[in-house]
Amino acid sequence: MVLFSVPGPFTPTCSEQHLPGYIRHIDSFADKGVDAVACVSVSDPFVMAAWGKVSGADDRVLMISDGNGALAAATGTELDASAMGLGTRSQRYAMVVRNGLVEHLFLEGGPQLEVSSAENVLSHL
Repeated sequence: MVLFSVPGPFTPTCSEQHLPGYIRHIDSFADKGVDAVACVSVSDPFVMAAWGKVSGADDRVLMISDGNGALAAATGTELDASAMGLGTRSQRYAMVVRNGLVEHLFLEGGPQLEVSSAENVLSHL
């Protein structure tokens, strides 16, 4: 599976580039043997469901809520966005998980979208 994390649903980079890239390339992931593509964010499940619906993720990209940031804490990917009024979030990343093991981790070094993009992840499958 491919799991990618975004700092915030409905935020510009996440909504205009990150999630749409995975939606656009969902068939390419399937062609490379990926069983599931999931998007996770430190947000509540209602926001994640609404964002998935308006973005066209439908049932193609699983929209997962890390409501209390437990996954972000466990993976060491917490992001302190309190200076922007957003509290604790998750850094932007993508990972390829095979048989329960993280095979590749693509962690962004800042607010940009480069290594965790759908196109970059596809190039490593």
